[in-house]
Amino acid sequence: MREEENKRSSQSSSVKRFFKKRWVFPAIYIASAAIILTGVLWYQASGSNTDKYDYKSTDIAGKKNQAPAVEVNKALENFKMPVAMEDAPVIKTKFYDFKGKAEDQEAALVYYDNTYNQSTGVDITAKNGESFDVLASLSGTVTRVEEDATLGNVIEIEHDNGIVTQYQSVKDIQVKVGEQVKQNQVIAKAGQSLFNEKAGTHVHFEIRKDGVAVNPTTYFNKSLSALQEDTLSNDSTESVEMPKQKQEDQMIEDPDSTDTPSDKEDESTNSKDKKNS
Repeated sequence: MREEENKRSSQSSSVKRFFKKRWVFPAIYIASAAIILTGVLWYQASGSNTDKYDYKSTDIAGKKNQAPAVEVNKALENFKMPVAMEDAPVIKTKFYDFKGKAEDQEAALVYYDNTYNQSTGVDITAKNGESFDVLASLSGTVTRVEEDATLGNVIEIEHDNGIVTQYQSVKDIQVKVGEQVKQNQVIAKAGQSLFNEKAGTHVHFEIRKDGVAVNPTTYFNKSLSALQEDTLSNDSTESVEMPKQKQEDQMIEDPDSTDTPSDKEDESTNSKDKKNS
């Protein structure tokens, strides 16, 4: 028992002698401070790594999800003819340009319901007169799919900057509203319409900017930015946007005959000449 007590007393006395040394407590303080500082720095570093992914982009803070990826190729797309056929396509009906030549304007009139109507797009057919695949001219979102006996069914695809492409006189439609389509994707087949029966099997194709129809042939193989620049600079003279009264004035009634507007003008001139003579 005495030996154990002697050992304990000797151990306690050695501990006391150790703590009596001047450098012991400063060393303990420094080590404790170092441990605490290391813990704070580690916590801050781990917190900053977590916050780094709480941003939608590098310039807007506080957003949890990263921004969706944007297709680079989409911005580089050019308008394409919406057809797939072995032979070169035929433009049966042209776009009506109010500043174009008289013969071109006459070729761009569509006779329906005893009225001549200006074409707001182009009617494309195949040389053999048979049906063909109708393709998306540009990538975009389908905003309209409508059955229409007069126009021969309608598909609309919305693109950037208020630009819409429209496809009429189609059948076997393969897309639906809300669907994302890619350029050159088959969306339907060429069909027929009551509005332009003379065109036979065809697709009526339109390009519209903010609701205004522009000449599609002007922008084939050109980008969206080209149409945007033309609109901003007011250089696009081949657009169709008329008040209702002007549209009514441009429409030519023809209840009985199939004469063209130029034929009627010639008849009117001849009658005036006879009266004057």
